[in-house]
Amino acid sequence: MSDIAVAELPPVAQAAPAPPAPTPPPPRNPLLDDGILRTLLRLSWPNVVALTAGTCVAVAETSYIGRLGTEALAAMALVFPFVILTMTMSGGAMGGGVASAIARALGSGDDDRAAALAMHALLIGLCFGLVFTVGMLAFGERALALLGGRGAVLSQAAGYVHIFFAGAVVPWLMNTFAAILRGTGNMKLPSLMILSAAMLQIVLGGVLGLGFGPVPRFGMPGVAAGTLIAFTIGASVMAWVIFSGRAGVKPRLAGLRIERGMFFDILKVGAVSCFSPLQSVLTITIFTHMLAHFGTAVLAGYGIGGRLEFMLTSIAFAVGIASVPMIGMAIGAGRVKRARQIAWVAGLVSFVFVGVVGTGIAIFPYLWIDLFTDDAAVRLAGEQYLRAAGPMYAFIGLAISMYFSAQGAARVLGPVLAQTGRLLFVSIGGWLLIQHHGSAGSFYLLAAGSMVLLGVTSALSVLVTRWGPKPAAVPIIV
Repeated sequence: MSDIAVAELPPVAQAAPAPPAPTPPPPRNPLLDDGILRTLLRLSWPNVVALTAGTCVAVAETSYIGRLGTEALAAMALVFPFVILTMTMSGGAMGGGVASAIARALGSGDDDRAAALAMHALLIGLCFGLVFTVGMLAFGERALALLGGRGAVLSQAAGYVHIFFAGAVVPWLMNTFAAILRGTGNMKLPSLMILSAAMLQIVLGGVLGLGFGPVPRFGMPGVAAGTLIAFTIGASVMAWVIFSGRAGVKPRLAGLRIERGMFFDILKVGAVSCFSPLQSVLTITIFTHMLAHFGTAVLAGYGIGGRLEFMLTSIAFAVGIASVPMIGMAIGAGRVKRARQIAWVAGLVSFVFVGVVGTGIAIFPYLWIDLFTDDAAVRLAGEQYLRAAGPMYAFIGLAISMYFSAQGAARVLGPVLAQTGRLLFVSIGGWLLIQHHGSAGSFYLLAAGSMVLLGVTSALSVLVTRWGPKPAAVPIIV
């Protein structure tokens, strides 16, 4: 049998492997990709509008409190540090920690973590609010007396404290809701709610404080009640938006697991940050106590000047809080250089704006003072304070901006220590002035010098602090 030759078939050509599908670029994030100054100003302007409304509240409140008399103005000067402590700790300090943690989670692409952080933030706000309620109702009147409150001044101050701090949970929750929204880059909604609450506060505080029609005149307790009612409405609207899923981050009550890591991520910024307003208020409290020895007129005049400082620092707050999600997302995405550029741009904007306005009021102080009083002694004290301190408000603006920038980077210790330096400067300097029988004008210069110290040291602390993750250790090869 013959062999049959079978022709060898040519190999079948293998099809070339298809090239891998190109990875789609990540969605564009304006906070990470747009120009810094343009984005900062775009995020800041809603805050500026809202906080300008807060300034209108400060002006209106001081104006109608002035109608209650000089003693009521002095009482508000005593109460003011405690109210500011509540608002700055809940809004700027812990609120900044909340916004920073959520922004860093979103910057790294972890939406679930951001939602869990939001729920833990609300638990923190609730607990801190209750602590303020218990502490101020138990010890508030004693603290006011230690500040120099006596007689009718102490009585009116205590009336405000008993109403406002009975509902201290309200401002804490309102500012926590606002911080959650800001951490996502949403500045418009919390600003709109703060604006609305401010308008309500002006109306309700005036009506309940001074009386209108059938509404009796409740005085200082009525002013406090108007504030709480307005804050409750603002907090309720933001809560509905967040829990309905319209905010981009939706906290979940069902199946919530309490995690220490979540609390730590917020508190490592927020809790440390709280020492900054605490020291700031302690500085103001010590300074107020020193000035109380010069009489009611000097105390009331300083209180009017302090209202301007609050107004201008609110503008710096608007710029600073806008930088938190920008810097937080940049850090989360590993873009440390951009984060630092944002910090310096924000600092320059705050320094220039606050400095220009503060210097203008220092040159023409009665543009501000005449809004509140026509008492000659109070007007003179207010003029002296504003001429000394007004131009130095620029450094307060710089310090606030550096504080928020450090929050965004989760490196806030430096600006907090800068506040410690200011506290020591005022305490030691004030003690020396008392020993040498210094005048009220000397104390005003001391306050101005402390502002310069705070601004410069805050900026230096940001300059020398390392941002971003620590470098990995290089293994040693033997």
